[in-house]
Amino acid sequence: MDISAEMVRKLREETGAGMMDCKSALVEAAGDITTARENLRKKGLAAAQKRSGRTASQGVVWAYIHPGSQIGVLVEVNCETDFVAKTPEFQSLVKDIAMHVAASSPLYVSKEDVPAQVLEKEKEIYRAQAASQGKPAAVLDKIAEGKLKDYFATVCLLEQPFIRDGKLTVGQLVQEKVAVIKENIVVRRFARFRVGEESQPGAPSQTNTVPVG
Repeated sequence: MDISAEMVRKLREETGAGMMDCKSALVEAAGDITTARENLRKKGLAAAQKRSGRTASQGVVWAYIHPGSQIGVLVEVNCETDFVAKTPEFQSLVKDIAMHVAASSPLYVSKEDVPAQVLEKEKEIYRAQAASQGKPAAVLDKIAEGKLKDYFATVCLLEQPFIRDGKLTVGQLVQEKVAVIKENIVVRRFARFRVGEESQPGAPSQTNTVPVG
């Protein structure tokens, strides 16, 4: 099938991939733009994983004040070079992350940041719930571990569904941007403020160093 310039342009706008990559993906997918998009996403995420070990010592600190001036967020996101830190693509990502923090109130950057004692307390609650429902003692730990996924999606920034696209987590969003920008990107830390709200104990990872990937 002939791959038109319009098809290539549309796929490029949707994915941010290069023109030749978009054309190749469309050829491989026999013109099916949905399949081509999925294939590009898979390739991009694989490439992003290879970059995750590279040093990210540049970046920006972004301040976001939600309309009404009742909620404010500071977020630091790092990349590898000062050049990329100044690009619209990178700064747009940082802004999106700051807005997401304002809207979704995460407590930690990643699931690795949740203190062991907090996890154990959560698992204790889940085990008790399962036991009260008559579940066998032998499976209580397994049930508790399974429910932690939902807990992480609630309190961890990188595990939360992105507010602009619930099909993606924030971590997946960052990985996709890594594939487009072609530099490692690290969500370093964040702080969220709400007028009249006391700081929440047990959430120190808001200011911890947490690499993506």
